Amino acid sequence: MTLTLLLDLDDTLLNTNMDSFIPAYFQALAKELAPHIAPELMLRALMSGTKRMMESEDFSQTLEQVFNAVFYPQINSPREEIADAIENFYDHVFPTLGGVTSPKSEAKPFIDWAFSQGYRIAIATDPFFPRKATYHRLRWAGFEPEQFEIVSSFEHFHFTKTHPAYYAEILGRMGCPDGPVLMVGNDMERDIRPAQMLGLATYHVDDEPASPSDPGAGYGKLADLPLWLESANPASLIPSFKSVDSVLGILSATPAVLNSLLRGLDLSAWSHEPAPDDWNLSELVCHLRDTEREVHQMQIKLLKEQDEPFIPRPDTSVWSHEDILHGDGAAALKEFNVTRRETLDMLKEITSKDWERKARHAIFGPTNFLEVVGFIAEHDRLHIQQAWSTLKKL
Repeated sequence: MTLTLLLDLDDTLLNTNMDSFIPAYFQALAKELAPHIAPELMLRALMSGTKRMMESEDFSQTLEQVFNAVFYPQINSPREEIADAIENFYDHVFPTLGGVTSPKSEAKPFIDWAFSQGYRIAIATDPFFPRKATYHRLRWAGFEPEQFEIVSSFEHFHFTKTHPAYYAEILGRMGCPDGPVLMVGNDMERDIRPAQMLGLATYHVDDEPASPSDPGAGYGKLADLPLWLESANPASLIPSFKSVDSVLGILSATPAVLNSLLRGLDLSAWSHEPAPDDWNLSELVCHLRDTEREVHQMQIKLLKEQDEPFIPRPDTSVWSHEDILHGDGAAALKEFNVTRRETLDMLKEITSKDWERKARHAIFGPTNFLEVVGFIAEHDRLHIQQAWSTLKKL
């Protein structure tokens, strides 16, 4: 099975030193925008927007949208008035900040080796920055953005890296790959612990030799990682989506993934059938919406209201066949966003003890609250795989 590598950028592939880089970045941006905004006002708005991005759990709003909703009202200027100045900054001024950083000597040999192994590689950098800025940082590290399957930025991502949902989102954007996955990064709070909360294996980049003791949670120098991977049992790198954090992370990320993957599709793309009798994207999203309304929320209500409830086999007769066959995919996606938010609100009320409540499932037999909600998360993953595969065939 192909390994999927999620790689942090700053201080993993690129010597950044955020204590030096962030002040230089803020000062350069404030100077560029000074003709339009007082620097002290700009900096306060920038910090407020960044804080809101860090806090956001809204899968219906990209981080760019979250930031803009805070930043522009605080500077009392519409986006259109300073759009050209911001573009000029990222095109011409931001690249000059590369002198604050330096390439890591071990990064390129590692990336070359990883590609030679056939690994799928994503740059899992915190999506605070616009795409242009992230691409510049990759080039400072010695790479071209096009080398990597996906590079996270604030235009298309909905969570920052302190949220397990970020890691579910980036995997969803890659089609929810089956097989081993490894998150590699230098920051325990942003790279390692949230990835582990989702159920991913991790490798903590530091100056100590690679640890052989726990193949699912290694640490060491980046240069040691090829040997560590070659000695690791691939089964130890298979994600385990069995915890409350992992299940909630997937449920939060699913609408975010679909919102990004399906954004801007025309009618022909929504109605394209990859093979005879396969669902098109519109039918798939209508199915997700209806399942959420009629099955998943019903199951959760039973689990909340009854002791050891019986979870019946889904009654698909309640769904309109015509609604699915001729439904509006874009409208159904908006409705799915609403119903999934309702589902998550229901689950936020569940105590740690209640997640263990027993139930009997018509298909799976004896089970509990967590396992039933885990079935919902797995259902999400299967249909993201289906949507991603369909999009690849367009």
